[in-house]
Amino acid sequence: MRKFTLTLLVFLVCFSSYSQFAKYYASLKWRSIGPYRGGRTVGGVGVPSEPNVFYIGANNGGVWKTTDYGRTWNPIFDDQPTGSIGDIVVSPSNPKVIYVGSGEGIQRPDLSVGDGVYKSVDAGKTWTHLGLSNILQIGGLAIHPTNENIVYVAGLGHPYGPNKERGIFKTTDGGKTWEHVLYIDENTGAIQVTLDPKNPDIVYADMWAGRQGPWENGAWNGPNSGMFKSFDGGKTWKRLTKGLPTPAEGLGRIGFTISPSDPNRLYATVDAGDNGGVYRSDDAGESWYCLTKDGRFWGRGADFAELKVDPNNRDLVYSANVVTWKSADGGYNWEAFRGAPGGDDYHRIWINPNNSNIMLLVSDQGAIVTVNGGETFSSWYNQSTAQFYHVSTDNSFPYNVMSGQQESGSASVASRGNDGAITFKDWHPVGVEEYGYIAADPLDPNIVYGGKITRFDRRTGQVQNIAPEAIRSGKYRFIRTAPVLFSPVDNKTLYFAGNVLFKTLNGGQNWEVISPDLTRETWDVPASVGIYTSEKLKTMPRRGVIYTVAPSNFDLNTIWVGTDDGLIHLTRNGGKTWTNCTPPEISSWQKVSLMDAGHFDNNTAYAAINAIRCDDLLPHIFRTHDGGKTWKEITNGLPNDPINVVREDPTTKGLLYAGSERAVYVSFDDGEHWESLRLNMPATSVRDLVIKDHDLVVGTHGRGFYILDDITPLRNMASIKPNEPVFFKPSYAYRVRWSMYTDTPYPQEEPAGENPPDGAQLYYYLPSNAKEVKIEIKDGKGSVIRTYSSNDTFYGIQGLNIPDYWIRRQSILSTQRGAHQWVWDLRKQPLNIQASFPIGAVYHNTAPDPTSPLVAPGKYTVVFTADGVSSTGIVEVKPDPRVKTSKADLQLVYQLADSVYQVRKAGLEWASKIQKASSLTATKEMLAGSKEQPGLNSILSRAGSLFGQIDDNDVRPTAICIKESRKLVADYSAWLKQWGSVLNTVK
Repeated sequence: MRKFTLTLLVFLVCFSSYSQFAKYYASLKWRSIGPYRGGRTVGGVGVPSEPNVFYIGANNGGVWKTTDYGRTWNPIFDDQPTGSIGDIVVSPSNPKVIYVGSGEGIQRPDLSVGDGVYKSVDAGKTWTHLGLSNILQIGGLAIHPTNENIVYVAGLGHPYGPNKERGIFKTTDGGKTWEHVLYIDENTGAIQVTLDPKNPDIVYADMWAGRQGPWENGAWNGPNSGMFKSFDGGKTWKRLTKGLPTPAEGLGRIGFTISPSDPNRLYATVDAGDNGGVYRSDDAGESWYCLTKDGRFWGRGADFAELKVDPNNRDLVYSANVVTWKSADGGYNWEAFRGAPGGDDYHRIWINPNNSNIMLLVSDQGAIVTVNGGETFSSWYNQSTAQFYHVSTDNSFPYNVMSGQQESGSASVASRGNDGAITFKDWHPVGVEEYGYIAADPLDPNIVYGGKITRFDRRTGQVQNIAPEAIRSGKYRFIRTAPVLFSPVDNKTLYFAGNVLFKTLNGGQNWEVISPDLTRETWDVPASVGIYTSEKLKTMPRRGVIYTVAPSNFDLNTIWVGTDDGLIHLTRNGGKTWTNCTPPEISSWQKVSLMDAGHFDNNTAYAAINAIRCDDLLPHIFRTHDGGKTWKEITNGLPNDPINVVREDPTTKGLLYAGSERAVYVSFDDGEHWESLRLNMPATSVRDLVIKDHDLVVGTHGRGFYILDDITPLRNMASIKPNEPVFFKPSYAYRVRWSMYTDTPYPQEEPAGENPPDGAQLYYYLPSNAKEVKIEIKDGKGSVIRTYSSNDTFYGIQGLNIPDYWIRRQSILSTQRGAHQWVWDLRKQPLNIQASFPIGAVYHNTAPDPTSPLVAPGKYTVVFTADGVSSTGIVEVKPDPRVKTSKADLQLVYQLADSVYQVRKAGLEWASKIQKASSLTATKEMLAGSKEQPGLNSILSRAGSLFGQIDDNDVRPTAICIKESRKLVADYSAWLKQWGSVLNTVK
């Protein structure tokens, strides 16, 4: 038995000492756009004494909590350095104490690793790292029923190589120290550990010698898998063998459960090929017998290995598989309990011991809760834990963000919604398989290509298979994700890749093969394969594929490709000939995850190399400036974390972005130095990212899509002068109404993605605290139309008759040292009147009804002043591309709205003065008017009504509206003329 003292290995968000720019862009904020459709989740637990409370651990999605039986879920782990979760336990004796084991705990091709054990003592509000970082994959946890400090960890170990930190670990002091209580060898880990429900000194464990290979779908089971039992809290162990298959008979993973009402009764799913099945023991594991070999109830046992027994009935047992099954006769006969065509793929079942009608099911679709024994369940369409392999955007407005979603299909999500948020109405599948790339037609965003390979028409919803072979002949190889993308030079050239590169010019009606097999003909078996190495592995049929394609941004004939077995090729003649230009540092099966062709010359390319399948957790990015003749590895400042993607900014030379298994990074000097761009994003696997106009768009493998709106500050770092206030050159803004929703709002419990900020984003940095900060907006004539000041006060909300959780948080320009964002809402100065709010409210984000006009399209000068020192910039306000109203009519909309606004503004000022002037004898008549001449009150009432009719849309006002607006101005002028002499006496 070996003892481990806790060493806190913290994954730092910013590793680089060179993070000289981070303080300037700290105000940038990622926003989640969903989709709210759950992804693969394997950790799940409830709280028996608090039946409404549940916790789940999503694979790369972090830890989530519900307090309302699954009606809503909220992430509670987002500030931690990993999002890969394998298991969660809650202390029965103190429900505030939670332990989390990181690392997915599943052996599969797209896994991500973790970094040990975490603990919370306040029900998930804060977390402490407890070590065991080098396990990487934790399959299970078990906690003592009456002592919150006694915890067992099933450490599966490195998924792609041998390591000693695997097996069963135990702490008796709440994680301060750990004992390695069960260890077999460096190839055999533990996937499950469970305590006897009535005697916590009795411990069962499943040891599994599972290993993933360097190539897709390569996996082995070692010779020492098996089930173990301890009678003394883990001090000594006994292997349980009687009636169970042996490793020689194909034994792999075992998933087992103990009956709470009769601990002598155990059930197990046994993965052992022809010898596999659902097994049962009636003597506490001493002997076993097979109940059924029907693969529906135990098949794919390396993925699905979960059974649970009803707490009060030893014969009532559930099995989680593609479908969740239920047996009421001790496992002899089964019926479907929960599932759907295509497979929900269930991984975890939790049953409340105090009320067995309350259950939690955790699956590849997310988590669901039943309170009536399975008659109905909560939804998994309220968890933003989607797993994407790639990301792309289209040329719609607003643009759509798209990818295949692991386990679910595909998702196309609008980057902004018309209803003030990105609701369920703003996303839809696009007919692509779960692993797929997606590429929208650059000339027609209604047509979407993806997968291996399909064509989807948004207008009809129809999907057509356009693969190069209608029936696969075996001539071409593909794995789960195959590149599909258009040439940036020619909008009609579409590429698709397997072991060769395909090209079509007519939407897949015909395909041309433009490369030979570009994968390795021979290879070395990586050392990480270890004991599973054999001569057969060196002579097996070719398995590699083209994993990434990077067409030139300048020349249609120049194309880069990278393979998953570690090669890079380049063609300069459209595929007629290819040159192997692989950097010598890249070895067999170091996957070329993604390449990006340079945006400023035709000889530059970047390559992200993910070598995790060779048990290499280091970052690898390569750069060439001479067409692949020489390469330089550029990773200074990056943590020890595999890199999935690298991209060059298309407008700013030297500005690079990279995505790792935990975060996004940025370089301002062509990769020579890197620093973190994680900001507010949770730790998650960043599988791909693209730059769309002035946004950075990310596809994660566990938290859906994220957008970093307006990366202008990142593109302007070269203009920074140290120790001086910085006002970053603004970008353009679209003249879009943030919410057009006109009905009763969605319930605040309905999940929704975030819309972009409501207007033009302005960024500034203060090297020290300022006394006053001011922003002025000037129109084309130089007139100030909007002023913001750090001396402003919040607008008043009196007599509010709605909960304040609907209202958007008010802000005032900050004078504090650091980076700041400000949003101009593209309106003139609002009127100083009591705020009112629209019926179509948005939870936590409802702005007051506008009282000033939306400005017309054009260029506006922004003057930023900090303590008397000013800087200027230009914001171009562009028309909403969806609006077909002529420029002249848009100008008319603004002019009429502004004329009504000016009447209202001036009238309100006069009304206030009149009401305060005690010396006036004609106050009533001035305000109320007469039969012959309307008073100010009537004018103001009409102005308020007309303003909304004109300003609410971008359509030419009706003739009657134009007439009434002009009459309003005339009536106000007449009122001023009538009462001019009296008004002159009012101060």
